Amino acid sequence: QVELVESGGASVQAGGALRLSCKASRYGSGMAWFRQTIGKEREGVAAVKIDGITTTAPSVRDRFIVSQVEKILYLQMNNLKPEDTSIYYCAAADWCSGSLLSASTYTYWGQGTQVTVSS
Repeated sequence: QVELVESGGASVQAGGALRLSCKASRYGSGMAWFRQTIGKEREGVAAVKIDGITTTAPSVRDRFIVSQVEKILYLQMNNLKPEDTSIYYCAAADWCSGSLLSASTYTYWGQGTQVTVSS
């Protein structure tokens, strides 16, 4: 079992920045950030494998940076846009056998943190 605790969500104006954090209770083979809004599928945002390889969704690649320090996963979000408004979830896997941005790859999920971007 891996416990994940997210933090850092807030309400900001467009153009602002936020850093999300996710603290894991132990190491897994990979960790990722997803986001989901009501009525939409959960979307993979960025991920890090234990070997350091990172993947970021093309839609946010020029604005979001994922990193991991020990058991804490970070997501630096810059130049935020209203369409980034969502609940952001942290996920972890014991074994990354699929796409790093696919929800089915991950077994453990945090409770989510709300990010709201106003225009």
